Amino acid sequence: MRSGPRVIGLLGGMSWESSALYYRLINEGVRDRLGGIHSARCILDSLDFAEVEALQVAGDWDSAATLLAEEAVNLQHAGAEIVVLCTNTMHKVADAIEAAVSIPVLHIADATATAVERATVQRVGLLGTAFTMEQSFYRERLEARGLSVVVPTSTDRTDVHGIIYDELCRGILTDESKQTFRRVISTLVTDGAQGIILGCTEIELLVTPDDSPVPLFPTTAIHAEAAVEWSIGRSWR
Repeated sequence: MRSGPRVIGLLGGMSWESSALYYRLINEGVRDRLGGIHSARCILDSLDFAEVEALQVAGDWDSAATLLAEEAVNLQHAGAEIVVLCTNTMHKVADAIEAAVSIPVLHIADATATAVERATVQRVGLLGTAFTMEQSFYRERLEARGLSVVVPTSTDRTDVHGIIYDELCRGILTDESKQTFRRVISTLVTDGAQGIILGCTEIELLVTPDDSPVPLFPTTAIHAEAAVEWSIGRSWR
């Protein structure tokens, strides 16, 4: 009988830049907790983000749901014991993924809400793609946990969305864009945010705690840590 960490199924490629960060953080987390040369048991299914992004732009979320649900089933058949969807935006179709598999799906907003609660923060600013900032699927999941959520202005949302897709998803990191994020964060804090959720898995490739006067909640790191805790049999909640 095999011992060691349980198998994590990573549904990634959206974008691969952040999926690579997931892979590193999860392996580092298992090593740090178990010691020695331990590493994570994981299976990575990496999609072509161009295909997914085209469905996002078209608003064809039904096709996106079908695509990701099928890939999640493939992960389960390959031996994954949990699904970790390595993107915030595509949690819009998390319900379809959960319905397609018989293994747990570790929801990124749930892990993030837990981290925010542990920090005793109640009002948070939410940064992410326009889909995440403007639609209800993510915000309502946080609000159901008793959190108050504020999003940037329309102009700032456009700036943040553009940086994510035009730069961060392509591995481009610039000081100009860092300064844009610093400005948007400052405005959210002025609007009462006590913490900032980096609700796109690429943002933490650019933005660090030094860029914010209030606590940051980097969702990739939070999601990866929850996956590690689950894999070694500990509670992440």
